[in-house]
Amino acid sequence: MTSQPQRPGAIPPSLFFYSIFYGGMVCIAGVFGNKQVDLGPFAVEAGIFAFLLIVITSSAMVELHGERRARQLVLTGFVPLIVSLLLSFFVLALPPSPDMDPERLKAFQLMMGGTPRIWAGGIIAYGISTMLNVAIFSRIREVEHGRFLWLRAAVASGLSQAVDTVIFITIAFYGVFPIGELMLGQLLAKITLSLILVPPLVQLFVSVGRKLDADSLS
Repeated sequence: MTSQPQRPGAIPPSLFFYSIFYGGMVCIAGVFGNKQVDLGPFAVEAGIFAFLLIVITSSAMVELHGERRARQLVLTGFVPLIVSLLLSFFVLALPPSPDMDPERLKAFQLMMGGTPRIWAGGIIAYGISTMLNVAIFSRIREVEHGRFLWLRAAVASGLSQAVDTVIFITIAFYGVFPIGELMLGQLLAKITLSLILVPPLVQLFVSVGRKLDADSLS
């Protein structure tokens, strides 16, 4: 079931709200990726939490407004992603103030810097895996006629996260060091988190979106 029809030309509140939210998560995911966190048996980069919210939002968009809108959201996400990347290059190239604490400057440059392979891997992995999530979610929705939101959320997220991990690690680190152990650990961690966190959060996002759209019609 999609959201209730809006007046011609009106932007559904859920579309407006989640588009802004989505853009923010796209930009912050790379920043969070600079920290690795310990989750019991898994060690993962913290950017996964923002990326899971990207996947959750795109899945909720399919449920609320259809596959076409969700694909548009993913494509639009390239704009803040690339602009924030270019802006990072610009800021890093500017001469620092002589009054800036050297330790803070070193930490900033370390966190915001990166290799072209890592940047390319992140952009390519984002586009392919998120589009894949939308496609899988949509195909399962057609087959089971929209009855099992939790199922399509879990399957689409798990598969897209696996693809994201393989693409990113291969592009960013292949030939730099052995990537087999890193890839296996990341795959297990991301698929596990996808299966546990994504289904209830997609349901929550869909419920909030429907309430936003219904309130706008009252």
